[in-house]
Amino acid sequence: MSLSPTKGLGGGGGYLRPGLAIMALALSLSAAGGASAGSCCGGGGAASLVLPKMMSSMWDVSMDMEIYDGYWGREGKRLPDPQGSDLKQWRLNLGHARRINDNWQVSAVLPLTANDNNYENTKTRSTGVGDASITALYEAFDTVACVWSVEKIEDLYPASYFGLTLTLPTGVSPFDDAQRSFDITGRGFYRLDAMALVEKTVYPWNLSFLYTYGMNMERPVNREYGDWVEPYHKRLGDRRFYSITGGYTHFLPTDDSLTLSLAYSDLWEGTAIAGGEPDPGSGWRKRAVSVSLAFANMDKSFAARIAYNQGVKADNWGENFPTTDIISMGVSYAFP
Repeated sequence: MSLSPTKGLGGGGGYLRPGLAIMALALSLSAAGGASAGSCCGGGGAASLVLPKMMSSMWDVSMDMEIYDGYWGREGKRLPDPQGSDLKQWRLNLGHARRINDNWQVSAVLPLTANDNNYENTKTRSTGVGDASITALYEAFDTVACVWSVEKIEDLYPASYFGLTLTLPTGVSPFDDAQRSFDITGRGFYRLDAMALVEKTVYPWNLSFLYTYGMNMERPVNREYGDWVEPYHKRLGDRRFYSITGGYTHFLPTDDSLTLSLAYSDLWEGTAIAGGEPDPGSGWRKRAVSVSLAFANMDKSFAARIAYNQGVKADNWGENFPTTDIISMGVSYAFP
């Protein structure tokens, strides 16, 4: 199958083009990374930008390098890209979280993206802002839920978060003045995700579960990759994601800590509706595994992390989606 680097997914069937898929994972609550900017105990372990319970605000900066290596077809079979292809995207993510009161916090993330692709002897480079996101989280617990031992039933209570994330179409999408699919930095749709995050730490072990359900909002379309088209309305399919993360924390002699985490994640999006009809080329799934290492200082105000996420290069680990490796590094600083 030949995949054109000059056009993307217009409504026909087949594989979701790599350029259009580039931002599919970027702002799913950092779903693919497995490392985080914080947790109720601070220092990492959750799966999104979470302000530690004892802190009032936090700044976070992270860098992702996503490397594309083949794709899964519609039936889940993994296929290679054309020989000589080299597809990459870098993302610089700027994030800030702030506490509103004892149990509510808000955060925002803005990605700056750079695409560098060589596909079927066509080389393209582009930069731009990606799709931003705003999150409101409710903490359904009043004290830090991390304990050293279980002596009473209350010691088993987890830290539970419930929230909403609004993704904003601030990036360049196929419905803007993008001439090639490899130039896009966003998907072009508002999306609202409901989120539930539950985590528990009994030192040195921790376990967390994250689930999100997202609904894309319908929008009018009269342009595709720079070409004017007959106006129609389009809505991407609903998105579901879950991840399970387990970790082990080692305390250094200085009381700083290192947390090693392993995670499994599953992300899929349903069929889009275009002009009132199902879009046969839409809908996809990606399952991945990741490993991360996070450092936190004694008072949990500073944290640094590195993570490696892989869409397993085997059949039936995805559908209609690129296979990617993601290397992430980030630092955060929280204020009491």
